[in-house]
Amino acid sequence: MIQVREPTQPPAVAGGDPTGSTIAPLDDVAITLTPAEREAAGEVFAASARALKGRPLDDEEVLTEAEFAGLRLPRRILEALGRFRRQGNDAGALLIRNMPVDLAPPATPADGFLSHWNDLPVATFGQLAVASTVGDVIAYADEKLGRVVQDITPVQGDERRQENSGTVYLELHTEDGFHPSKPDFITLLCIRPDHERVARTVVGAAAGALPLLSERAAGVLREPRFRLRVSSSFGGGADDLLTEPLPVLSGTAEVPDLLADFHAMDALDEEAGAALEELRSAFLATLRGGVLEAGDLVVVDNRTAIHGRSEFTARYDGTDRWLRRCFAVTDIRSSRADRPAGSRVCHPLRDIGLFVPGPSTTPRIEGPACMGS
Repeated sequence: MIQVREPTQPPAVAGGDPTGSTIAPLDDVAITLTPAEREAAGEVFAASARALKGRPLDDEEVLTEAEFAGLRLPRRILEALGRFRRQGNDAGALLIRNMPVDLAPPATPADGFLSHWNDLPVATFGQLAVASTVGDVIAYADEKLGRVVQDITPVQGDERRQENSGTVYLELHTEDGFHPSKPDFITLLCIRPDHERVARTVVGAAAGALPLLSERAAGVLREPRFRLRVSSSFGGGADDLLTEPLPVLSGTAEVPDLLADFHAMDALDEEAGAALEELRSAFLATLRGGVLEAGDLVVVDNRTAIHGRSEFTARYDGTDRWLRRCFAVTDIRSSRADRPAGSRVCHPLRDIGLFVPGPSTTPRIEGPACMGS
């Protein structure tokens, strides 16, 4: 259940960009399509898009076509995606370079919404094909109008928001960690990089960060002493909705699951807040990532890794940074009660019945552990 808490002042955005120059590249988990492979895959995706032009993406025929299109990716790409789906890796991410994208993309959407997926047919089907290979595509009515493939662009006026429409450092977070059907995998496809090539997509994996924790902090993080604030879009514009107490770490010590958000997570007590800050420091010391170029597609394991983005400057001239995002889950059946029949888009959270009235008395531990995401 999700509880309503007494309204508070929104947390301050973390000062500056703490990622510095400590980010290791993803080269060891990257795989690059050859020019011939890229051309062949592009022809497959273009043909699929032409056959289903004008159809909504939340259509089983479209998504089935994307699954079959994915099977025509090079075998080594399919093998890499299959291993990542089943076993993960120490980076928490897989990078596919030189994916086919449309040669003449339209202007970067100023409002964060492409008018229709047909304006980017090759990129759209390519991303759906990859997402369908690691799981079943899923979306959320509360987020980006329920779009199956979403546009991540800077929106003028949102510069300092801890949202994908901002340009300040986007704090490390589990994507939609408060949702009962949160994504297991996130795919991010670059259509256009930022002008200065400074916007780095960063990933922090549990495999790298957890060995740096003290035994006490690791133990505290396994206890239900934390709450996540629900994104205002999911809460119908409300900023005062919290999950019930939950742990940051779960699963086995060998294969831990992670749920963290260093902007939207509240600690219930000072010891929990200190453990959360220790975890954040461990992630900052082990970050991976880099600037995504057009045709770069990164898949993030949302169960074992958190992600964010370094700050950058937008020009709002139609050529700003533009990523497209699509989610996947390993078990679409588990969310069937939360979706309309035949749809991959989950009902609004309020309709699922997760909110309960009454203020929360949970103290917020202000400080670096809760700033920034």
